[in-house]
Amino acid sequence: MDKKRLLVIAAVFSILALLVYIQFRHWQTFDWATFWSQTGHVNKWRVLAGVALIYFAYYLRALRWKIFLKPVRPEARTLDLVSPTVIGFSGLALLGRAGEFIRPYLIARRTDLPVSSQLAVWGVERLFDFGGFALLLLTATFLPSGLQAMPHPEYHALVRKAAFLLAAGVAAGAVAAAGFRGKGDAAAGWVERRFAHLSSNFGHKVGEKVREFEAGMNTIHGPASLVSLAAVSVGMWYVIALAYLEITHSYGASQGGSSLQIPVWQLMIVILGSMLGSLLQLPGVGGGSQVATITILSRMFDVPPELAASCGILLWLVTFAAVIPAGLVLAHRERLSLRKLSVESQQAE
Repeated sequence: MDKKRLLVIAAVFSILALLVYIQFRHWQTFDWATFWSQTGHVNKWRVLAGVALIYFAYYLRALRWKIFLKPVRPEARTLDLVSPTVIGFSGLALLGRAGEFIRPYLIARRTDLPVSSQLAVWGVERLFDFGGFALLLLTATFLPSGLQAMPHPEYHALVRKAAFLLAAGVAAGAVAAAGFRGKGDAAAGWVERRFAHLSSNFGHKVGEKVREFEAGMNTIHGPASLVSLAAVSVGMWYVIALAYLEITHSYGASQGGSSLQIPVWQLMIVILGSMLGSLLQLPGVGGGSQVATITILSRMFDVPPELAASCGILLWLVTFAAVIPAGLVLAHRERLSLRKLSVESQQAE
């Protein structure tokens, strides 16, 4: 591990430790006995249902990538992309951002395509991810049974602004991506001329990577493809929301979990907090996602601190860490090392 990465991990750990300290100072009456009691009495079947829904969401991710590949690999099968997807997300969970590019790297190897082209697909996928979730979040802000019915409606205007900002960001990214399409040759030519004084071979290699990246941007091959990609993206995020519903509702009302019987559309704000918190994560242990989720549950939904902490940790385990066992089994079966894949994918990126 290099010095820069150690410093980043140390900084993230310090920030998370401070956030946890502030949170528990706010909960001066936190009862650990109550925390363990409520954690031990969750409905195990609902937790398993949540895990199953998350695994189905990984299948939908593989299906979406198959649609992306149709212009260049029409014979690609969804099932062949499930393994790279699961292994990739396992690497992300265990290694943090160092494992971010394992998935496109593995898919490039599996489909015999340039890595740069699949990195471009990964970028387009991010746009559909944010776009699909932004649509659901905006819907939640307008539904009477959605975020308008939260226990603290004063947060509603803030969440609506966040939803519009997210949608605007997706629109800007889509315009930028569309603007780059068809200009790969021009960009590659500029790169080749720019670096010709250093080495014509180097300039040519960089130019080829630019062309490969631009080719990877050509993932949408007509209106039907666009509709399919949008539908899969929205459906995937709704499946993830249903997984959140199963986990929060696994705390039965008889165990004091009545405050966690949150409607699915109101859970969109919990998912948003988890997404933002994941930007501040420690490899293998998370941190930011749990802190953000716990804070939202306790302050926006009046969930007792012990219950909020238990649910926040369980949500992270199901939605983020539950993929690890399957990913490790698949990596072992295919004789792959996650750390080696992380290094190779970063070098390729």
